Amino acid sequence: MSVEAREARQPWILLSPALGAVALLLLVPLMFIVVYSFWLRSAMGADTVGFYLDNWQKTLTDRFYRDILLNTLKIAAITTVICALMGYPAAYFIARSRSNKMVLLLLLMLPFWISYIIRTMSWINILGTSGALNSLLMSLGIISEPIQMLYNEATVILGLVHFLLPFMVLNVYVSLEGIDTNLEDAANSLGATRWQAFTQVTLPLSLPGLAAGGLLCFVLGAGTYITPVILGGPRDAMFANLVFEAIITQLNWPLGSALSLLLLIVLGLLVAIYNRYLGMAQLAKGLG
Repeated sequence: MSVEAREARQPWILLSPALGAVALLLLVPLMFIVVYSFWLRSAMGADTVGFYLDNWQKTLTDRFYRDILLNTLKIAAITTVICALMGYPAAYFIARSRSNKMVLLLLLMLPFWISYIIRTMSWINILGTSGALNSLLMSLGIISEPIQMLYNEATVILGLVHFLLPFMVLNVYVSLEGIDTNLEDAANSLGATRWQAFTQVTLPLSLPGLAAGGLLCFVLGAGTYITPVILGGPRDAMFANLVFEAIITQLNWPLGSALSLLLLIVLGLLVAIYNRYLGMAQLAKGLG
């Protein structure tokens, strides 16, 4: 075997353990889910093995599932926009900070050390009828009785922003750190204002990080289960809640498999659109 052939095979040899783990832990279970989605749940509670399209027909034609899917995508999109609007200035401030950068990065990483469930439930202590915010408003005389602030779409979005904002900040920060600050200085020396230097130099160069953070926030937000369960009401269920309901409560694995695959296909199409217009190379660049 030639030296060139051995060098060409070497990366695949190094990647083989990781590829094997991915195949075992991801692809094999996914194949079982695909097979399950074509089975049928009988009235007696047993799964009928075969090739049936009933589950797919139900998920694709039932308006109930379609409305919740659209609501899930809407909530994920709103959350992503808010994370971008809040995360970019924060990431820019951290990237341009000289003396306190490490402290700010440490503060940004702190939420990852606390359970996602605990962080979500903390909003009950803040926004609940006996929570800190209601107590403050009543003590100031602004309200005479507690206001119900929980269990609506707004609190679901608030909880998702709280969860996903660090992901956005980190992605944008990595992108901004890769930009040479001398480019802004050069633009200023050529007569550009600081705003012009930012909009024409820094912002375009940092868009890969912003897009990567947006894609990550959208996918994680669309697939969330905990936040709508804790902070949402009966009308604020997201698609992952339907999957849980079908599999755990109804023990209808075929229907739950079809629902989970439908969400996976929709998110996969969005990732394909991202790849079509920006490319996975830009995503890798944004992720650093």
